[in-house]
Amino acid sequence: MPRSAGRILTTHTGSLPRPAALVALMQSAERGEAVDPAALEQAVAASVNDVVAQQIAAGLDIVNDGEQSKPDYSTYIKNRLSGFGGEAWKPPVSRDARDFPEFFKLRGTAFDSHRPSCIGPIAWTDFAAVEADIARLKAAVARAGRKPEHAFMTAVSPGQAARFMGNSYYKSHADYVAALGDVLKAEYDAIAAAGFILQVDCPDLASGWNNQFAEATLDEFRDVVRLHLDVLDRATRDVPPERLRLHLCWGNYAGPHNHDIALRDIIDLVLASRAAAISFEAANPRHEHEWHVFETVELPPGKIVVPGVIDSVSNFVEHPQVVADRILRFARVVGRENVVAGTDCGFATFSASATVLPRIAWAKLQSLAEGARLASAELW
Repeated sequence: MPRSAGRILTTHTGSLPRPAALVALMQSAERGEAVDPAALEQAVAASVNDVVAQQIAAGLDIVNDGEQSKPDYSTYIKNRLSGFGGEAWKPPVSRDARDFPEFFKLRGTAFDSHRPSCIGPIAWTDFAAVEADIARLKAAVARAGRKPEHAFMTAVSPGQAARFMGNSYYKSHADYVAALGDVLKAEYDAIAAAGFILQVDCPDLASGWNNQFAEATLDEFRDVVRLHLDVLDRATRDVPPERLRLHLCWGNYAGPHNHDIALRDIIDLVLASRAAAISFEAANPRHEHEWHVFETVELPPGKIVVPGVIDSVSNFVEHPQVVADRILRFARVVGRENVVAGTDCGFATFSASATVLPRIAWAKLQSLAEGARLASAELW
């Protein structure tokens, strides 16, 4: 993971808007309709090339493929692994929804992909899809004149996959998560072997408190976080820590979030993981104050924080000085070289239901880059 030296580096969380034609093809495939594989591959490859070029034009330093091939960041594995099928799994009613049921009734569901359950043993059936993702990003990065170590690829964590796709096969949640970790290790290893930074998406470590484990006490949930991180550490044991970053999330939606678990309640466990870089929400109204956590929590040697300094669910384009101020808060408590500026979450987490209009998303990323330049001028 490149460190900020001489200036604050910039990146984002993962998903970026997809072209309408590509979304239509992906949604047809999700519905089980016949889709020409060559047409889909051509559309994905062209979109990856475009999205890498757009990130560089916006001023981002550490870029990715925008998750252009994936219907969403978590359940994409259902199309690549055996063991998933049956009826869509429904999570428990969230803590927030108990307080504000009318909001969630009006909101409905933001998900446009099927969430099956695990109904059999998990194994790879289409690892070629992982290899294709890697090959596309390699080609796009080379075409843009960037090195692989300045690019990242996302992959779902075992705990997050279990959060979105329930277990009807393994004896326990722990067994299910462990099985996912054993299988997903191959994807993690392949991304790292390609020279990319591996970002493992772990909303389960924070957002899981609000819904999947809505009945848990704090101590019980911390035990869940320990379990999920232990499995993740085993699954990434062959990925160098400096090439590994972990993304926390409290749910990428504009809602009350009044029961989000505090960063302070889990940060010690997260910082003890193998990941050298920790990405988390720090721009939205519920979590912007949590830079204060690092006034009393010491960042371990070699660790980097990637705070979100751009909100990913609002169509406001942040003023660059607002972005700079958010960066400066972190830089002054953890050290300027230990901060890379990021976004709260993805701009198109679910392919057909982006919460931020595409042109506005790109304007927000330009503001991110400009804010980083302003902050750098004060820090160096």
